[in-house]
Amino acid sequence: MTLYHVGIDGGGTSCRARIRDENNQLIGEAKSGSANIMLGSDIAMAAIIEAIHAAAKQAHLSEQDFRNMHVGLALAGAEHKNSWLAFMAQPHPFASLVLNTDAYGACLGAHNGDDGAIMIGGTGSCGILLKGGEQHVVGGREFPISDQGGGAIMGLRLIQQVLLAYDGIVEKTPLAEHVLNHFNHDVDAIVEWSKGAIPKDYGQFSPAIFQHAYQGDALAISMLKQTAQDIEMFLIALNKKGATRICLMGSIAERIKEWLSPPVQQWIVAPQFDAIEGALMMAGKAEHNLY
Repeated sequence: MTLYHVGIDGGGTSCRARIRDENNQLIGEAKSGSANIMLGSDIAMAAIIEAIHAAAKQAHLSEQDFRNMHVGLALAGAEHKNSWLAFMAQPHPFASLVLNTDAYGACLGAHNGDDGAIMIGGTGSCGILLKGGEQHVVGGREFPISDQGGGAIMGLRLIQQVLLAYDGIVEKTPLAEHVLNHFNHDVDAIVEWSKGAIPKDYGQFSPAIFQHAYQGDALAISMLKQTAQDIEMFLIALNKKGATRICLMGSIAERIKEWLSPPVQQWIVAPQFDAIEGALMMAGKAEHNLY
């Protein structure tokens, strides 16, 4: 019987799966939709199974092989106890399933299992330090009450400024025009959209913010300065907890380094591996009952 390790990195925007065989050879990798467990444990489980199914297909494996898979899950929302319990209460077809936060998986991967810290800035944000077997977390309590430095908060702030620009209170820059064009200059459409918008919906505007900032757009520059300040706040907090080696991870954090102050930049190091590899390490531990 061949056993497999599966690593899952799931956030508000996507769920990525990677399968390795007993010889640690990569045999399949795939992606599906949102796997933030606070958006629904059943939705997250469906996304996970979809991604694993697609990755397994690449290796000519079927659902019959799921029973031989040890799965490590690094998922957004796993820090929320009730969401964790609800997710883990679900039936699953795998040999074992272990769940921790996406930040924990990313930190394991970034420092190859050694002590160190990361600052994630993707759709959401979270800082984590692994030191002496203990994890210290800053932020990461989900949009909209936390997650400063993430794409969703950037998008929310942008929409607020765009509405002010529409009302003639602040300058209507090209970035503001870009967002208004997205909604066909219909403010009522923005309001209706906001009632059901989830983090990835707000986060979709972050690439435009970076693009317009590099073109000198005043609104975009102010957005990135605020995001840099937010991320720097968390980096300083991690440093006070003992972190001297911090990896920036995620679509926002990876692009924000040049906006950080020089004293903070000196703590930044490159990650060794990604969050999926961290999740695979979790799967390996689960197989040997180390959790």
